[in-house]
Amino acid sequence: MYLSQSQTTPLSGYSLRWMLRISLLALMLALISGLTGCASITGSRNQPVSVTCTSEGKPVSNASCTLMNDKGQWFVTAPGTVMIQKAYGDLAITCKKEEFAGTGSFKSASEGAVWGNLIAGGLIGYAVDAGSGAGFSYPQTMNVNMVANSPAPLADAKPIPPEAKR
Repeated sequence: MYLSQSQTTPLSGYSLRWMLRISLLALMLALISGLTGCASITGSRNQPVSVTCTSEGKPVSNASCTLMNDKGQWFVTAPGTVMIQKAYGDLAITCKKEEFAGTGSFKSASEGAVWGNLIAGGLIGYAVDAGSGAGFSYPQTMNVNMVANSPAPLADAKPIPPEAKR
């Protein structure tokens, strides 16, 4: 049985091709946005970091370390691991043990998802990731070089003259 011209479907060949193109474009956009992701959604705001200490190339154990960035302050005994909150800014570490002391500064690096969020979400998406720290991370292991504390230099001490003692 054949359909007459008046009984054909309302979609002509032209409009059917147009709908297929729109559907294909929508599918491609959905796939691309799914691949780029949003760092604040797909990533965590927290990160475990391991801290080690050395002095003249030798490990220093049981050093008390303080880690600090603009999101907070954390404490760990090195060598050890602590969960910190990620941030856009650097992570400062100060370690002390008896006669040893050392400091280190570690830069945060942007994760791949933050650039996808910049493309998909624009500057607002990037600002959210930068503000929350979710789009950035620190090195997983950080070593602080410690040096032996030198005694405080003596002030220019001069004997008190006998006439000044009166």
